Amino acid sequence: MWTEERILHWERTGEKSSPVMVWTPEHTGIFLDHVAEDRLYALFHLIAFRGLRRGEARGQRWTDTRLDAGLITVAKQLVVNGWEVYEDDLKTDAGARTIALDSDTVRALRRHRARQEKDRDKWGSAWVETGRVFTRENGELLHPANVRRRFIELYEEIGLPPIRLHDLRHGAATLAHAAGAGLKDIQEMLGHSSITITSDTYTSLLPEADLAIAEAAARLVPRARATPRDPEPQADPEAHQVGQSVPNDADPLGDIREINFRPLTHRSRKRPRTRSPRPDNAPS
Repeated sequence: MWTEERILHWERTGEKSSPVMVWTPEHTGIFLDHVAEDRLYALFHLIAFRGLRRGEARGQRWTDTRLDAGLITVAKQLVVNGWEVYEDDLKTDAGARTIALDSDTVRALRRHRARQEKDRDKWGSAWVETGRVFTRENGELLHPANVRRRFIELYEEIGLPPIRLHDLRHGAATLAHAAGAGLKDIQEMLGHSSITITSDTYTSLLPEADLAIAEAAARLVPRARATPRDPEPQADPEAHQVGQSVPNDADPLGDIREINFRPLTHRSRKRPRTRSPRPDNAPS
């Protein structure tokens, strides 16, 4: 995950800690806020929250999208042969799945559908009817290279650290885990053929989100008294030698009752020029 320390290292050296990097929830929020008016916003939103593969999102059909029920059925994907885009079956039988949508994602898709209807009216008889949720301005199928290029342009505009479009899918798994989902739930959401694939892919990533789960679990147990603090540090004996009066019951270091950690924010400083992320061809 792109922690503050890893961002600093990348800014200084241009090196990423791993070929697969994932934004923090704050980074994802910054990105989605920035692209809210982009015509591909709903596609990025859907991948970021529900973890569809890029080809699955581009291949999603309106007939498999039930916004009133808050459900989508992932049934087909779009792939490329050379530059030609065509429909294909999903990678595995487990890939065919029904996914629940949160209310914000439903709103994003409704807004996208209204915008697509305006495009259809604008193009008139030239509109290409593919039945897809996400299309080009004239209704044609989206090419993955164009989607990837637009994704990179958008996050570079606001100086976010680099990730692949496929890594938004990894981020969705992390968000689900932080919200309390187990590996089995994540496996079904992502459409993995076995929980082993999910475990092997996310074992090193999901601990980044475990702190929130640990804190939530601890709050479930009612306590009459808080866990005692560590013993107070002893007063520095040299403090008396320099004329400082320290009461017997005082902490010479001060009573620090709360530590407020500064949240991660994206940086606008100039960063080393790096190559664009590699194509989204990860198997997971």
